[in-house]
Amino acid sequence: MPIASAIYPGSFDPITYGHIDIIRRAKKLFDRLIIAIVANPNKTPLFSASERVAITQKALVEEGLPCVEVTSYAGLLIEVAKEMSVEAIVRGLRANSDFDYEFQMALTNRDLDPAIETVFFMTAGRYSFLSSSMVKEVKRLGGGVSSFVPKSVEEALARKFTAG
Repeated sequence: MPIASAIYPGSFDPITYGHIDIIRRAKKLFDRLIIAIVANPNKTPLFSASERVAITQKALVEEGLPCVEVTSYAGLLIEVAKEMSVEAIVRGLRANSDFDYEFQMALTNRDLDPAIETVFFMTAGRYSFLSSSMVKEVKRLGGGVSSFVPKSVEEALARKFTAG
């Protein structure tokens, strides 16, 4: 039975089936799930934060997950989590390299607010290689990405690459 609420942060540039797998599974555990799209100053995203919110919302509706909230934020995740009154931060793990980074972030967030737990979901095996960067590169080079992202995301990528 679902309990509490959680926030799933990331750049989602763009959202992939790997993200959607984590969202679908997290939604089974949490009454309220918020996708929080970060405006990371260390990255240069293909899509603006507002575009990523719109693309993510459309993809979630397309995938039968219209009840998942989507927002964007800048600054410390833990502050956003407190503002939204969530009890948990959801993170996905693909490989050992993800774990090292995520472990550090979870410990830092725990130091900043011990009341908010971090919950890790291991990705489904078929998505363990999948990243937004890989999807963008394949599409930019003219490849098909329909097995990696919903149709609406593939269309957004096509528009972005033909416009630029």
